[in-house]
Amino acid sequence: MAESDGQERTEDATPRRLQQAREKGQVARSKELASVSVLVIGSVALMWFGESLARGLFNVMGRLFTLSRDEVFDPYKLLDIVSGALVHILLPMLMILVTLFVAALVGAAGLGGISFSAQAAMPKLSKMNPLSGLKRMVGMQSWVELIKSILKVALVAGMAFYLIDASKQDLFQLSMDVYPQNIFHALDILLNFILLISCSLLIVVGIDIPFQIWQHANQLKMTKQEVKDEYKDTEGKPEVKGRIRMLQREAAQRRMMADVPQADVIVTNPEHFSVALRYKQDTDKAPIVVAKGVDHIALKIREVAREHDIYVIPAPPLARALYHSTELEQEIPDGLFTAVAQVLAYVFQLKQYRKRGGDRPKLQASNLPIPPDLRK
Repeated sequence: MAESDGQERTEDATPRRLQQAREKGQVARSKELASVSVLVIGSVALMWFGESLARGLFNVMGRLFTLSRDEVFDPYKLLDIVSGALVHILLPMLMILVTLFVAALVGAAGLGGISFSAQAAMPKLSKMNPLSGLKRMVGMQSWVELIKSILKVALVAGMAFYLIDASKQDLFQLSMDVYPQNIFHALDILLNFILLISCSLLIVVGIDIPFQIWQHANQLKMTKQEVKDEYKDTEGKPEVKGRIRMLQREAAQRRMMADVPQADVIVTNPEHFSVALRYKQDTDKAPIVVAKGVDHIALKIREVAREHDIYVIPAPPLARALYHSTELEQEIPDGLFTAVAQVLAYVFQLKQYRKRGGDRPKLQASNLPIPPDLRK
């Protein structure tokens, strides 16, 4: 239910809720991580390729300031000179731009991963509501942004003052250096300043990432009723699930009853259990359970067996052991081989007795060898 129903959002978001939020583009994002990653990696890129870029610019400016009169008034020659000069700065500039692009991509996807959502890009009239804007201005997010801004200013200013104070000797040395070494020295100092100041902002990133994760999880929290409703939607209502299970049981019972005519013997506890066994010497390595059941299902198995002239043998201990230790279409346990073999031999003797007569065979059902661990 919604918050208007008086329920608090105290439950963590379910996997389905998280997936739906991701499809809508609602993932945890840190703008500080994206911006600081560009600053830090961009500073490193400048340190790697900055000298090549500076030398390229130095060569370009040197060539353009030494143009002859003929070159200045010849557009084609001037274009060739400019093109040739720009070649010196093209490669370092391209490497810096590629590095910045990768840094921006990694920083943006560092928290929340890569997610494309057309729904998130759609315009929403609710964002144009002045009341919603006022709520955002005085909400927790605004206070956090204000604190981060103050912290960033303090870090940048503090690190800058510290670096200037620590580098006074190098800065004074610039006026005494020989041109153009003083230019490159100044660039080295400037790049070190940029890198260290950018790295100081990692403190803000360390604060912002846990906050964004917490805020995202808090925004997706659900009420107890919403969790119940989602469970019903995904798993189905209990009444429907019960009906489905009942239909599945009925279908399984019909299939099982259709296999009873294949059985060679039905082992029963006359009041409760019935287990139908099949043993084909050519195909079965051991007797197979084709049907089993209790109470009215057991009675139905016996009725089908009598209709198909299948022997029904009362052997209560063996029937209980077979029922509790076997699965349909599976072989009987090794411990029951001897007992079942005696029952099958008894059935064979009964068939011979019907054909030829003589003494009627007997089976001591209570004395069948059943291991203690299989007795039920």
